Amino acid sequence: MTRARNSQIAPESTPYYHCMARCVRRAYLCGKDHFSGKNYEHRRQWVVDRLTELAAIFAIEVCAYAVMSNH
Repeated sequence: MTRARNSQIAPESTPYYHCMARCVRRAYLCGKDHFSGKNYEHRRQWVVDRLTELAAIFAIEVCAYAVMSNH
């Protein structure tokens, strides 16, 4: 059963959360893929733009982020 976000998160006890996602099967999100030789560096800005947009939509603050090639 789903629960409301305000009952799952207690900002007074833990105001910061570490969120991450990782690519699978040797897939590269951005940077140069040494396996295929393709360069996906242009995607890095896509991720930053989307992160900014989603932070505004969901009314959260992003304190820090790192866009890594395999995460």
